[in-house]
Amino acid sequence: MEAQNNGPSERASNGVIDGPTNPMVTPLLNDLYQFTMAYAYWKAGKHQERAVFDLYFRKNPFGGEYTVFSGLEECIRFIANFKLAEDEIDFIRQSLSTSCEEEFFDYLRGLDCSDVEVYAIPEGSVVFPKIPLLRVEGPIAAVQLLETPFVNLINFASLVSTNAARHRKVAGKSKTLLEFGLRRAQGPDGGVGASKYCYLGGFDATSNVAAGKLFGIPLRGTHSHAFVSSYMSLDEITDKSLRRKDGSSTCEDFVSLVQTWLSKIQLLNGVFGETNQSELAAFTSYALAFPDNFLALVDTYDVMRSGIPNFCAVALALGDLGYKAAGIRLDSGDLAYLSCQARKFFCSIENEFRVPGFGKLIITASNDLNEETLDALNKQGHEVDAFGIGTYLVTCYAQAALGVVFKLVEINNQPRIKLSEDVSKVSIPCKKRSYRLFGREGYPLVDIMTGENEPSPKVGERILCRHPFQESKRAYVVPQRVEELLKCYWPGKSGKTRETLPPLKEMRERCINQLEQMRPDHMRKLNPTPYKQVSVSAKLYDFIHFLWLNEAPVGELQ
Repeated sequence: MEAQNNGPSERASNGVIDGPTNPMVTPLLNDLYQFTMAYAYWKAGKHQERAVFDLYFRKNPFGGEYTVFSGLEECIRFIANFKLAEDEIDFIRQSLSTSCEEEFFDYLRGLDCSDVEVYAIPEGSVVFPKIPLLRVEGPIAAVQLLETPFVNLINFASLVSTNAARHRKVAGKSKTLLEFGLRRAQGPDGGVGASKYCYLGGFDATSNVAAGKLFGIPLRGTHSHAFVSSYMSLDEITDKSLRRKDGSSTCEDFVSLVQTWLSKIQLLNGVFGETNQSELAAFTSYALAFPDNFLALVDTYDVMRSGIPNFCAVALALGDLGYKAAGIRLDSGDLAYLSCQARKFFCSIENEFRVPGFGKLIITASNDLNEETLDALNKQGHEVDAFGIGTYLVTCYAQAALGVVFKLVEINNQPRIKLSEDVSKVSIPCKKRSYRLFGREGYPLVDIMTGENEPSPKVGERILCRHPFQESKRAYVVPQRVEELLKCYWPGKSGKTRETLPPLKEMRERCINQLEQMRPDHMRKLNPTPYKQVSVSAKLYDFIHFLWLNEAPVGELQ
């Protein structure tokens, strides 16, 4: 099944955006304190004050030096349809203190996001810590009610996309990557979301039928061990006929044709023992059902003594009728060794029986694969063409969360800063613009933040880039290309043009292209070179430290 031109439904006539993919994503998908703060803002008459928040993360996941940004589309779907239903307002009333005034709930009834603005880095981009992924502006009470849903929608999405991209990097461009994680995912929501964002991160297909329907992701799948062990003998196959692929005639006894080929194979390889006949029956039956796409799981009994010879017998019989088998799947054992042995077997069949292309049949491997096992297979040498990866991929087993935060940086045009004894948790104040500066070789050199009203960095212009908190960390950069990162995805009442939400396939292409633009040493699995992630202009640096000194309490020694 090929990928569809998938994505959000935006009707050109009125620009309406569909609601979130998951119907559970409503204004109540929130922390209680967002509603208590909304009431407190309203009670104090502050609820309409104009605030600016940055959404970002502090550290790249999985010990790496990059992250793939995902989840923006679902955030925009949410904000475009933000409205509290009457039963939701009733529940909030019951959940808050009885002292809350009734007029507050009237305010909630009229609340939407028509006066909120969202600026974001395009989904599928490679991103780095501290650089805002989203800048959200609007009435402070309304924007606070977006915090938890936005963090929820972006945290897992970006984490699993990054995990997928890392698996792709280790596997290599030439290998097919299949996401097989639904049965091990954290519930239905985690399963469907993981399928979407693994595809965005560079996987080729999924076994998840729901995700295939929702997002147009190509589907892949064969059969399980249960199908193989459900057969006892070839006698269970009642309809043995199979029409030739070109329709010219019909083979009335496909089972006998398979048995004939199995005899030839046994003589070729000097194997005089019987293969498992129930397995042969299962493979034959499956081939009769799917002659155009016969791919068999060959490790139910014994891969080399039974699974491979049985598969080859069925594949060769299909070949006599004009069909081409797809290949095999290995789900246990020494995958490097078995894949090499299977490839040798296929090549010997091709040479002996003059069957062009038989030696290149696809070998798929599964069985709790992760980055480490892919790396180990590469070092051992293998003949696997496709990897089916599940548990470690979709659960992000190596790291529980990305750690996305949502911080107030300005209110009523007054910059705000959050201080901490842990410098990594100090926020970067004020409304900012972010740029990516590229060098002569086309690689990104640094991401830099400036104040909103500062002039944009220019190509060929010498720019001082400073670490926001470490005075000695600074460098001049002369960019050969400058790309502004934040674009308007929800203009509110600003009158700005809204960026359209691209199909998932385009986001995936963006991700793959951006990863290829990165310097290889930033992308390697072990000891990657740090990207010069957190940089600010000289003017913004001075302002951060001025505000820091102003806001920090002055101690007194007795």
